[in-house]
Amino acid sequence: MYSAAAAEIAAEIGLAKGKANLEVFASTMEEMAASDRDVVTVVSDSRGSGKLAPFGKAYPDQLVEVGIAEQNLVGVSAGLASAGKKVFAVSPSCFLTARSLEQIKNDVAYSDNPVTLVGISSGVSYGALGTTHHSLHDFAALRAINNLIVVCPADNYEAEQSVRAAAALEKPIFIRFGKAPLYSLGKESEQAFEFGKARLIREGNDLAFIATGEAVIHALLAAEKLKRDEGLEARVLSVHSLKPFDSEAVLSAARECKAIVTVEEHMVNGGLGEACAATILEAGISACAFRRVGIPDEYTVTGSQADIFRHYGISMEGLAETAKALLSKAQ
Repeated sequence: MYSAAAAEIAAEIGLAKGKANLEVFASTMEEMAASDRDVVTVVSDSRGSGKLAPFGKAYPDQLVEVGIAEQNLVGVSAGLASAGKKVFAVSPSCFLTARSLEQIKNDVAYSDNPVTLVGISSGVSYGALGTTHHSLHDFAALRAINNLIVVCPADNYEAEQSVRAAAALEKPIFIRFGKAPLYSLGKESEQAFEFGKARLIREGNDLAFIATGEAVIHALLAAEKLKRDEGLEARVLSVHSLKPFDSEAVLSAARECKAIVTVEEHMVNGGLGEACAATILEAGISACAFRRVGIPDEYTVTGSQADIFRHYGISMEGLAETAKALLSKAQ
């Protein structure tokens, strides 16, 4: 996921390499299930890819297997939730949010059943399996559904906190996880996790990177590179909640910074970038230069997640170059 130069900078600024968020999800589920028999997982032949095999062995009565039947997965989960269970429905995001969209809309959100929909192997995590297995539509589709919280954690801290918050909140929620091991972004003790509140990772007023999910670490490394190479101070925001959306954090960045670069592992249509653009435009702010970085409206190139990220500029080097070019136009 990282170039040698990016890994070196991460080490120099003291970032600790963590686990994949999926592993944190699975271990958190085991901890919660140990003290609460109402915690239940429903899987669609996905306990292995969802890292839930140990959960199934430890708590066989708290795991339901429906097989490769994502629509049934959501329907069964909604039924269990209506009976008082704290349900986590786990399936690859590309299938969960496409095959089961009607069930998500009606059985979960419209019926206000407190199901936590867990999209695993999200974004381009499936790499060379290609466009059929990539979930680059999920933000766009799910943001358009009323009464559904949409969350994309950026590190292990955000992953654990989002799972625990979902179990406590008992509302319809979608949480998106990828496969890659992630660096800790730090500052956990300074900001309490809350749905709808962006996490300020780095201060700066020359420009702002507003990012979500596994793209946030690349924005943070780009900010450090810009500081070292150009003397620029870049703000970095982790927008773990696409819905509810922290409009105030985005507007503060637009008012206080010369430029904004949004970064997401999602098609540029309908995702974080468009949410930020609409927020800024509706507030009447026009002085801030703006650029979306994500997957363009095309079938992705073939390669690993790291290959795809580099190709589309979702990397320390690519984001630093994008930011410099945007700032040069803004001046």
